[in-house]
Amino acid sequence: MSQFMFTPLILEGLQFNDAFVSALALLGAGIAMVAGIGPGIGQGFAAGKAVEAVGRQPEAIGKITTTMLVGQAMAETTGLYALIIAFVLIGFGN
Repeated sequence: MSQFMFTPLILEGLQFNDAFVSALALLGAGIAMVAGIGPGIGQGFAAGKAVEAVGRQPEAIGKITTTMLVGQAMAETTGLYALIIAFVLIGFGN
């Protein structure tokens, strides 16, 4: 037996079975993973700008690298939240 037991959802006279709810949960998981595009673009842009900054001021490589890594870690949290939501929805879908 699955941990998540679905009962038919009744919404204003409409009844949705388990297969329909499961399909929508898996569709939502796929849509949630679209949020992974933004962090990838942002991290690539930040790394490119860091390389440009090191090219202009090589003596500041330590500060530039630290700032870039902290910024990329903050940007990655969006993708991780989307991944967690997708895993939760996949759990409901199965």
